[in-house]
Amino acid sequence: MEKATLDLIRGTLDTLVLKTLSWGPLHGYAISSAIHRQTDNALLVEEGALYPALYRMEGRGWIEAEWGFSENNRRAKYYRLTREGRKQLQSQTKAWDAYAEAVGKIMNATRPPLRQEP
Repeated sequence: MEKATLDLIRGTLDTLVLKTLSWGPLHGYAISSAIHRQTDNALLVEEGALYPALYRMEGRGWIEAEWGFSENNRRAKYYRLTREGRKQLQSQTKAWDAYAEAVGKIMNATRPPLRQEP
């Protein structure tokens, strides 16, 4: 069966980019490709979403960028996590884990919750 590409839930792109950059500096296309591969092609990050996110995170001090050359010997802007970005990733990971656990409780429920008396 063919997998459909999933839409990113609002607010998760920053977390995915920060996590991807935790493995080392990457240029934009490599970030998008890594997310796509790591999710078994389920998530596709479009340029129109990725680059504004990168600029926003750079403005917040979560990432830094410098020019370098890609594997194809093309000039590319490489992004890397800052100390503040690592802190942000840790915070967002905790929030995501709590969110996923809460959603999982609903999705895995076999009966409605017990009614609580006031």
